[in-house]
Amino acid sequence: MRQEYEGPHNSGWARSSAKLPGKLESFHVFFRLFLPAAVLFLIFSNFFVYVKPNEFGIKQVNIGFKTGIHPAVYETGLHFLVPMGIEVMHRFPRDIQVLELTSFPESASRGVRRERAAHIQTSDGFFVDVDVTMLYRIEDPYKVITTIGPGRLFEDNAIIPKAEPKLKEALGEMTTEEFYNSPLREKKARYAMELLNEELNPKGIGVGHILIRYFVYSAEIQRNIEEKKLKDQLVFTNQSKAKAAMEEALLKKARQEGEANVKVTLEEGKAYVMKKNAEKDLYVRSKIAEADLLVNLADARKTELINLAYQKSGADKMVGLKMAEVYKGIDVIMLPSGGQYGMNPLDLEGTLRLFGVEQGKEQP
Repeated sequence: MRQEYEGPHNSGWARSSAKLPGKLESFHVFFRLFLPAAVLFLIFSNFFVYVKPNEFGIKQVNIGFKTGIHPAVYETGLHFLVPMGIEVMHRFPRDIQVLELTSFPESASRGVRRERAAHIQTSDGFFVDVDVTMLYRIEDPYKVITTIGPGRLFEDNAIIPKAEPKLKEALGEMTTEEFYNSPLREKKARYAMELLNEELNPKGIGVGHILIRYFVYSAEIQRNIEEKKLKDQLVFTNQSKAKAAMEEALLKKARQEGEANVKVTLEEGKAYVMKKNAEKDLYVRSKIAEADLLVNLADARKTELINLAYQKSGADKMVGLKMAEVYKGIDVIMLPSGGQYGMNPLDLEGTLRLFGVEQGKEQP
């Protein structure tokens, strides 16, 4: 039986040729999917532009009808644009922008435009470096692009060149020491904002706030100001102490007067109580005296009436009866019966004469 020899080369070629149709099929599938996606990507990237939520869009037409800057403001979304430089979409930020003028870069905020501090000459001839933060925004992008230009030129050609001169105009009206006056400093900052808005509002930019964060004098001026401020504070402290001492003296005087008034009032109250008690005692004693007088008068009147009763006719009989009652309690009495002082207890008429009851008769 005859066998044919198949070498390694021939066997490898056979295997490669067997796999080739599968690779071609994968390539055709990939090509069919990739080509439409690539076409769509090219269309969208060249014919559409996306305006972000924090942006304005202003269209510029360079070739064709209505060339120039169009006044329409494009909001957030996809917008059709003719490619190849025929139409261009200029985008501007619509959120708040920050400009910082500072001598301390390490203290500045990240991601904001930063320039050197404003160098201000005060009204009394000294210089001070002022750190300022400015908040502004684009209010009309069409005015910005037509008066200033596209891109970030609103910073380079408008905000930065105008900021320091307006700050010098407003803050330069203050003296060196007045920079420590916070209300006045805030007032001058608002004045600087008004000056900037007068310059920038016609160009579509509005400044919302100017914050003076810090200011630095030269070392000698700073030292002189601090010494003067310390002296002023010492004067104020002494004045406050003197005022406090005066107020304390007034308080002490008022307390003493109050205590004296309380004592006087208490004494007046005690005197009033004593007076009322004396009046009460006098009233009681007078009423008691009046009552005693009435009782005594009644007793005297009774005695008088009794005496009058005894002096009337028939009274001698009553006296006799009384004397009989006296004698009724006596068992034995020894009296002389003869002579000048003799007494006969059985002689009733003689006894009556003895006691003076019978006034019209003479006693023996």
